[in-house]
Amino acid sequence: MPVTAPIPIPTDTWKLGFIGAGKMAESIAKGVVQSGLLPAARIRTAHLGSSRRTAFESFGVTVLDHNDQVVEDSDVVVLSVKPQVVKGVVLELKPKLSKKQLLVSVVAGVKLKDLQEWSGHDRFIRVMPNTPAAVGKAASVMSLGTAATEEDAELISKLFGAIGKIWKADEKLFDAITGLSGSGPAYMFLAIEALADGGVAAGLPRDLALGLASQTVLGAATMATATGKHPGQLKDDVASPGGTTIAGIHELEKGGIRGIFMNAVVAAAKRSRELSQG
Repeated sequence: MPVTAPIPIPTDTWKLGFIGAGKMAESIAKGVVQSGLLPAARIRTAHLGSSRRTAFESFGVTVLDHNDQVVEDSDVVVLSVKPQVVKGVVLELKPKLSKKQLLVSVVAGVKLKDLQEWSGHDRFIRVMPNTPAAVGKAASVMSLGTAATEEDAELISKLFGAIGKIWKADEKLFDAITGLSGSGPAYMFLAIEALADGGVAAGLPRDLALGLASQTVLGAATMATATGKHPGQLKDDVASPGGTTIAGIHELEKGGIRGIFMNAVVAAAKRSRELSQG
């Protein structure tokens, strides 16, 4: 039998469905609506619990009772459930899936080959967002399944572009991506807390120290992305000869901060690999 090209997703009328009505699904749906990419009337999910129903209904999303209803009424189906239940959920939905649909998984640690096998569906894209999706600042990476097209990738770029930035990479890099952008927000929260503690130790009130630390990290990250300059160059621009900044940097270097951050990413990537093989 000849292989037929997948039917393109209808760009003007496509509907988006979420299997799993948790925080990540809510963040994506909100971003999509706020960006104007899709009206809320073309987004649906399913949940029986009143608090999750209210969360989605509050910005106009249709909340159905059952996942199969979501699948039957969606062109793009996003799996947003916990890793330990995803296999059962996909097997249950398998009879309802059609080849004209694009499936997307944001489930951590679950590989495309397994998702494709369980669903009997090769038109799949795996995306790894991170928790700043909740404030529209996600760092997401996608990898395409066997039958996903460039048009599908473009659609998903727009979808996840509504909650931050998205890159495309080979799935074999996902453990390293987990170690950097997946776990990275927690490293930054630790850094913010430590900077604030330093401010308090130097005499600042706690609220002021925490506000300054958070805004400083945000400002530095924005400069790194907006200017395109190497972070080493930006650091050199701040560190004047014999000044305060170089004295502080000297202490950070004595503590081995670069190696510590590198080790954190490598350790988290290694743990991600162990968990996905488990």
